[in-house]
Amino acid sequence: SWKNREAVELATLAWVDWFNHRRRLEPIGNVPPAEAEAAYYRQLDESAMVA
Repeated sequence: SWKNREAVELATLAWVDWFNHRRRLEPIGNVPPAEAEAAYYRQLDESAMVA
């Protein structure tokens, strides 16, 4: 049970942060989604510089 609405909001924000930044996904190489996304855009920038 939650003490108040603010406690629910903080718990939700903590879960969303974990879900997006720290959980590991096997299909993308056991890296967090945010890390995989950053690597993807870094790769796009590097390929654009070469072209």
